[in-house]
This record gives sequence, C-alpha cells and structure tokens, in this order.
Amino acid sequence: MVVKKNVIIALVALLFATKSVGQDAANQAESPFYRISNIPIPDSVKLEVGGLAFNEKDQLGIATRRGEIWVIDDPYLKKSKKPKYSLFASGLHEPLWLAYKNGAYYTTQRSELTKISDTDKDGLADLYKTVYSWPISGNYHEYSYGPLILPDGDMLVTLNLSWVGRGESLTKWRGWMLKIKENGEMTPFATGMRSPAAFGLDSKGEIFLAENQGDWIGSGRITHLKQGDFAGHPAGLKWSAEAGSPVELKRSSFKDSIGILYDYAKGKPNFKVPAIWFPHTVMGISTSAILSINSDAFGPFKGQLLVGDQGHSKIMRAFLEEVKGVYQGACFPFREGFSSGILRMAWGSDQSLFVGMTSRGWASTGKEPYGLQRLTWTGKMPMEIAAMRITTTGFELEFTKPVKKELAAQASQYQMTGFTYSYHKKYGSPVINQAGCKVTKAEVSADGLKVNLTVAGLREGYIHELKINGVTSAEGDAILHPQAYYTINAFPEGTEHHHHQMAGSDTEKGAAGCGNDASKSVSEQPASWTSGPDITISMATKPGLKFDKELIEVKAGSKVKLTFNNNDDMLHNLVVTQPGNGEDVGQKAMDMGLTGTNAGYIPDSPEVLFHTCLIQPEASQSIYFVAPKPGDYPFICSFPGHSFVMKGILKVR
Repeated sequence: MVVKKNVIIALVALLFATKSVGQDAANQAESPFYRISNIPIPDSVKLEVGGLAFNEKDQLGIATRRGEIWVIDDPYLKKSKKPKYSLFASGLHEPLWLAYKNGAYYTTQRSELTKISDTDKDGLADLYKTVYSWPISGNYHEYSYGPLILPDGDMLVTLNLSWVGRGESLTKWRGWMLKIKENGEMTPFATGMRSPAAFGLDSKGEIFLAENQGDWIGSGRITHLKQGDFAGHPAGLKWSAEAGSPVELKRSSFKDSIGILYDYAKGKPNFKVPAIWFPHTVMGISTSAILSINSDAFGPFKGQLLVGDQGHSKIMRAFLEEVKGVYQGACFPFREGFSSGILRMAWGSDQSLFVGMTSRGWASTGKEPYGLQRLTWTGKMPMEIAAMRITTTGFELEFTKPVKKELAAQASQYQMTGFTYSYHKKYGSPVINQAGCKVTKAEVSADGLKVNLTVAGLREGYIHELKINGVTSAEGDAILHPQAYYTINAFPEGTEHHHHQMAGSDTEKGAAGCGNDASKSVSEQPASWTSGPDITISMATKPGLKFDKELIEVKAGSKVKLTFNNNDDMLHNLVVTQPGNGEDVGQKAMDMGLTGTNAGYIPDSPEVLFHTCLIQPEASQSIYFVAPKPGDYPFICSFPGHSFVMKGILKVR
C-alpha cells in the first residue's frame, strides 16, 4: 500500500536549549579521553530520540517518539554552533529506530515497516510506503524496532512482547525477529525475545541481540543469533508451529521456574545462551543500542561492541571471543555522564559517536527529558583492560599500556567472584550461587601489555567478576575501569580447570529482596494494635515511573498501615527515609552492586525508616509502622534509577 502525504516544513526557532552533562567522579575521570559535547536543540523541538541515521549528504536524520523525522545539517557544528533542523516527516506512530538506504529513510512504526521518500527533492517526505505490516492488539507494550539493514540489503525488525502482568505474545510474531526484503517478503528469523530494543552487527557481520531484565530475563545480556535460534523467553513460541517458523521448541515445555538458563539450554538445538551478561545495576539496567567499533579513529578498541544503557545514561564496552564455536566474553564500563537516557547511537563520517536520548516514562540518571550529544576520542590513551580472554588455566588480560610489572605480578591484586541468575517466569533474578575464585598466579609478558592469571573455581554458565586493585601502568597511571565481567559458556581445548562443575541448583539465598533489618519492614499487624491501624493508606503506580500519590499526610504517633500495589510492569519498592535523605538513599541503592537484588535495593542505613520489599509486577505488600515526629519524610522507589522521578513526601503533622 502506498500513501502520498504532504508535510509542511518547519523552520526552527533561533533559541536553542543547552543540555547539561552530569559532573560525577566517573564522568570527570573519563572526560580527558572521551569528550561529550552537546548538539543544541531548538526549544520548539521535542527531540525524544527514537532513531538516528545519516544520509548520503552527511546530514543526521532523527526519528522521534512523537512521530517525526528531523534532518540536521552540519551536526558536527563546523559551520555554526546552531545547526539547522528541518522537519522531514510527521504523523508516524512512535518510531523507535531509523535507517537510511538508497535515498530513503526506513523506520518501524507500531504496526509496520515503512519506507519514507522525498520524490520531488524539496526536502519534504511525500511518499510513505508500507513495506510489511503486522497485527497489534493495542497493548501499550507492543513496541517495534528496526530495521537493521544487512550487507545484502535485507532488513531485520524485532517485535516487543505485550505486557499483561508478564510478557505475552498477543498477536502473531510478537517476541520475534523478522527478516524482510525490499519487496515485502517476510521470513520469521528467530524468537525468544522479550523487549528487543537493541540489536546490531559486530565487525564480522554477526548479529547480536540485547535484552533488558524482566520475566525470564535475570539481567541484561547480549546474545548471538542466527536464523532459527531461540534467545530464552518462551512467549514467542506460541507461533513456533506456524508456517515458515524455523524454531521447533514448544511453549508447553517451559515450567514457571526451571533453574539456570545454561543448564536448561544444553542439548536443545538452537537454544542460545547469552554471549555476555551485563550484571544488573552494576553495569546497567536497560540495554538500548549495539554498535561495532570498526575504526582506529575511536581509540584502542577496534572490533569491540559499544552497548548503550537507557536507565543509567551510559555506554558500556563488550569484548567477544569464540570458544568451541560459542560466543562469550567480557563487558567493561566505558563512558558515563550523558544528559538523558541513551536509546540510539550512530557513527558520524569522522568516527565520532552521535548519541540520541529520551527519558519520558523511562527514568534515567541523566536528568534531561531528551538530548542529542556527540562523543569524541581526544587522542589521549586511557589505561584500560583492552581485552579479557579465557585460557586453559584462567584468563589473559591485555592492557592498553604496559603495566608496572612488580605490581601486576602480585596475584593478590586480582579478586574474582563467580555467580549467575535464576531462569524463571518471575521478573528479574537475584544473584545466586555466588562463590569466590582464587587467583593463584599472575604472570606478566615481556612487553608488559599482558598478564596471565591462573584461577581456580571457574564455572561454565557463570559470570565472573574481576576486580583489580593497585595495578598501574609503567608510568603510574591508574586503570580507568579496573573491573570486568566475563561470561563463560565453554572452556578451551586442553583446559586445566579442575573446578568447572556445571551450574548448580536454583539456590536463591537472600532472594526475598527485603533489606537486612526486619523491624523496618513489618508485614503483619503488631499484636499490640488491638483496635487496628489509625490510618490505612493505599498506594499504587501510574505511567511514567510515578507513585499514584506524591503527598501523604498522617498524624505523629499514629498507627499506619500502608499497602503498596505494584501495578506496573517492572520491579518497585517503597522506602520512607529520614527528612532530606531521599536522594542519598537512592544513590546508596545504586551503589549496592551485586548485593542489591538480594537486599531489595534497601541500603543498610539509618537514613531508611520503613520500607516494603522489592515487589514483583502485579503484586502488593502491606507494611505497618508508627508515624515519627512531625516533619517531611521523603519516600522513594529505591530500585536503581527510579528514585530520580518515583518519589513523594510523607508529611507528619
């Protein structure tokens, strides 16, 4: 179906909004090596970025969640500090991707892949062509992404699951990746996806998919995909018996709680385990973009992947290797401090990285509602772990600069911990089966660029956290990011690992997610309350990561029953803090690392007064407490990143 549509050009105003960049410690440490700069946005343009794509004129096309496509002349700011924005297209239904080929833009709307052209060359779209369409139920969670254009010109799109208390495929091919030709011919490509907002090609043209934490998804991850593969979430298997499906697994074979993904996948054809896990809140909370570094002009990491994170407003780095035909590897922090939640990234012609952002409804550490920024390598070499490779005895670490040998040769400078996640229908997973891995030897290469670690206790199917303490470059430079997370899916031939036991049972120690002090989360009415509570408060959520009440008033000394119903599609809690300490408690929750999920992201701090547990979607909990002395007591959701917007005041009279 082809529809012609005239769009009135919008010449933008002269006033531009300046986007600020957070000045936290990590940002300041990273800035000398990778510099973030702002691309000014006119006040009249709500640039909630859904997609980025350069055209043949080196203009930057930007799709927005509001259904527009803007084109920016001179995004590099070579001619002017105020680039020209022109409205190319409008009236689209929430496009969350943008691609460009052969003179036309391509984007996925909620229900179709659309080709958008300017046939009369006046700078305005006048031809909107449906390349391929799919049904929608109207569920708000039915986002669509793509197309990723393959080297042969074919296109890949992915369809988000619907949300009905868990991820479900309410209409055909939801939870799938589809391959679509220019003529509209569609081939189901792979399934097992929940919220597949990010997918991309590595330097060899292999396809990698990123996922966010959710039901059946213990933590963020990237997975290598080929046609016919299954990536872990069973809802899309509803359509595996349909004509054209390359997947043979059945939905009925998945119980609500299975154990560990790595174990369950063994022996099942085309069941792909994650190539790299991104530990939740430690590395990020919402993977959003994958882009390969294909040039030396961006620093010393050519051939690796950059992975964006929407919730933490940052970019991570991934090093991949193939062992026994299976992809695995390590992820590292890379660059923090972006102004909003990262959704898309695109390379400029000068190999600078353009970063498009949005946060409406999806909270982010970057405080701005949207933004467009540019990341440039300054040419200065950071001291980093450039690569982490598995060996028959442990790991080989490669650095960007020679290390100080006497420091790097001390095994005590390296700490390793192995852990994994549960594979179940519940939303997310705590860290389980955590155990130390002893580093017994560290051998430095003659040139000082590599260190070989001998490690005991490594396990297949597990993530292995590496922390380096005290090792510097030969000149004394500290390692910019002295931590890494390596996922082991296979050991190399001739391995000497004697402790590579298979993943253990689903032992969720501390999985209640309810803090360390039970007196702050009393879930049964105290026996002394013979007349019941003096006041009963019902709380819920509303769209945009908000509590449905932002002000609660109670009398000092009153007996309070507070019921929090989590009617959202993600994990939440409710934490009442001491006056003036809401932001501090939120930050402490973000800093909890691997221990966060097991403690419900409740910091063990006197700043915390009362709290619920970490509550699953569509579940609720009541807590009982006596109102403190008069004052304003902030309450927040302390799930990492949520406290910036999900907050209110308990006013005690």
